[in-house]
Amino acid sequence: MNIFKSLLGRVWQDPNAAEVVKIEMGQLYLVRPGNIRSSRECIYNEAIATIRRVPALAHNFQLVITRVYEDGDQELLEDEDETDEERVFLISEELEFRSGVMDDEPTFIWRDLDGDVDELYEFVASVTNEPTRAFFETCMYRAMYERKYKASADNTKDSDLDQFIWQPVTQAKGKGVDRNSPKSNQNGSEYLPEEPTASVQSPTMPSKPARPAARASFASSSLPSITSQEARVFFWDLEAEGFVAEREGEVVAKIVERTSGDYNYWLIVTDEDGDFVSHKISSDMNPRWAPKTSSLTWNYLNNGRYDSWALQFTSSEAYDAFKRAFAQCQWETSHGVAFQKAKPDEQAYIISSSTEDVEMRDVEDEADDEEVVESELDPDEEASEDEEDEEEDDVLPQLQGERNSQLTIGYKGDRSYVVRGNNIGVFSHSRDDQVKYHATISKISTPKGKEFKPREVMLHDQDTKMVLMNPSDPHSLFSMDIERGKVVEEWKIHDDISVDHIAPDNKFAQITREQTLVGASHNALFRVDPRISGNKMVESQYKQYVTKNKFSGVATTASGKLAVASEKGDIRLFDTIGKNAKTALPPLGDPILGIDVTASGRWIVATTKSYLLLIDTLIGEGRYAGNLGFDRSFPASAKPMPRRLQLRSEHVAYMNHDISFSVARFNQGEGQEENAIVTSTGQYVIAWDFAKVKKGQLDKYEIKKYEDMVVQDNFKFGDDKQIIVALQNNVLAINKKNLKRPTRTSLAAPTTSLRSRSSIVHSPY
Repeated sequence: MNIFKSLLGRVWQDPNAAEVVKIEMGQLYLVRPGNIRSSRECIYNEAIATIRRVPALAHNFQLVITRVYEDGDQELLEDEDETDEERVFLISEELEFRSGVMDDEPTFIWRDLDGDVDELYEFVASVTNEPTRAFFETCMYRAMYERKYKASADNTKDSDLDQFIWQPVTQAKGKGVDRNSPKSNQNGSEYLPEEPTASVQSPTMPSKPARPAARASFASSSLPSITSQEARVFFWDLEAEGFVAEREGEVVAKIVERTSGDYNYWLIVTDEDGDFVSHKISSDMNPRWAPKTSSLTWNYLNNGRYDSWALQFTSSEAYDAFKRAFAQCQWETSHGVAFQKAKPDEQAYIISSSTEDVEMRDVEDEADDEEVVESELDPDEEASEDEEDEEEDDVLPQLQGERNSQLTIGYKGDRSYVVRGNNIGVFSHSRDDQVKYHATISKISTPKGKEFKPREVMLHDQDTKMVLMNPSDPHSLFSMDIERGKVVEEWKIHDDISVDHIAPDNKFAQITREQTLVGASHNALFRVDPRISGNKMVESQYKQYVTKNKFSGVATTASGKLAVASEKGDIRLFDTIGKNAKTALPPLGDPILGIDVTASGRWIVATTKSYLLLIDTLIGEGRYAGNLGFDRSFPASAKPMPRRLQLRSEHVAYMNHDISFSVARFNQGEGQEENAIVTSTGQYVIAWDFAKVKKGQLDKYEIKKYEDMVVQDNFKFGDDKQIIVALQNNVLAINKKNLKRPTRTSLAAPTTSLRSRSSIVHSPY
């Protein structure tokens, strides 16, 4: 095979060359079980086969089969709902790649890993000369070598690549090969260690304040390591307000699998005395990566306290290797399947989501007087002790056993509405930027008089109506006349289709007389029009999807395009209801609780339990560069790079509670550009400066603590300064400038006292 050595030297050793080798003409077939000749489906009548490097994943390559269009096909393509321009396969041993001959024509054959176990793809390279075909095959084996050994194939010999030449599996009589069986050690027995647990050990450095250190109850040397890198380990000292060295000198940081094949991974830290940290890998760790310092920080719940730990790797190479392995293991833990099962473009998308401090595309270089770069391993400076503006709080009548559950902000009438049981509190926005209790809409009930507690509410028709969802009747929506304080209509949607989520027709539809709205079930999108007779679902604008999508939220742009999230963690972008998604972004592994989008559609923020996911929908390269993902599909090799907005682990240590974000929102106003993102967790309201986030400063957030739990918060419509906050027993307004940089003081200081106003219970509407 090394007869191609000089040619390989030119194309393989250039890391900037995206494409390694290409076959310019062929046909792609899908071969199904049974009679091979009668089960060959032509996928692309004309196609190009390319071996391509995977962006952001060293030593990984893709086999890409691209459809070639005949004259006139491009015009037809513009009118198609969804296009299938290329098939992408991660090159690995699992493909069982081999060459063959069909009807005297040379072919390349490989497994369809997404199909049945014996389905194959076949690329017929009939007009390609023998040297080119042989060179292509050699490059495939070199790509397999690099993926397997995570090393360059430059110095390989023919014998090194022989292991990748596919041979038919021979089975002993009565025995079979189980592709999904757990990995075994060299002796053939499975690894079955006990579940590792953390125990307390006294610190080894007497100069440091006493604190618990996690000492593993097992020896990780008995487990196979996914990765093992040298680093220094630190622990956040609450009193010293900084990271201090947990051990003198360097340690070994490892990721191990508890039982081979069960996707149960642990982060282990080892010194000369053995393992002293063993933390299970999950999203609740709040992992955060900082390339500037080659460090990882995370949280660990230890005897009721949220400790903060940090690893600083000895080199950028060690940092990259550990980050890549951690991301893969975290994904496998969430999905319960091997990372290799994900498509190559999905793998790159997943790995890129852990990248921090990267400036977004086309962001203007705005003047900023806070451009000081802080070390991840330095304590924060104390926040300014300027006097805060006095806050006014107001409360909905105190109902026995009930607490505030939802907040919705008015668009036209300077009102906010808070759901509490089967009552809705109405609050007015005063001229001094405060909220005042106005009235209570009591005992919400259907037109037939059956009381219910609204599960979700949405203002409608210039704030004259409120659409309510009744958990006892998921096939209907209920329209309440706000002026009368009464539900006046039931809108039956469909006998068999439930309404799980609703959204306005477009971002600003609620300030108009627009009557239609968007509905979603667990696997369908549709338009609701209350003006039509009978069922209110518009049959011509209904699309049901075969898979169990578990839709969890819908948001619309100013032009009515839709972003739809799911409990599985994926996001779909639609240009209209009734068609297939133009873009489908794969899940990172965590359920999405809610979603919001900027008016232009350029930015999406999706909320998970422990982080916010920010996505730029601008297509940056390829045929549709400059378009948004709502209108065109991203090229497989140029998916967007999702960014995680999360709290720094040392701040979580001061807060000392589990992170559980409420649905995050952009500030919004017609003709107003979004410049902030607001959410909450526990007793804290948190806001990100969106301009700084777009410049890659993902931890530039401000925070305020309350004595009560925050239920929901959002900006007043058309105002990027005033935030309306619903606590469990309180409603108040806060100016964004009163949020402070997170420090020990701002995270733990006493806050506004809550005043009881139980005398206004059951006030008449």
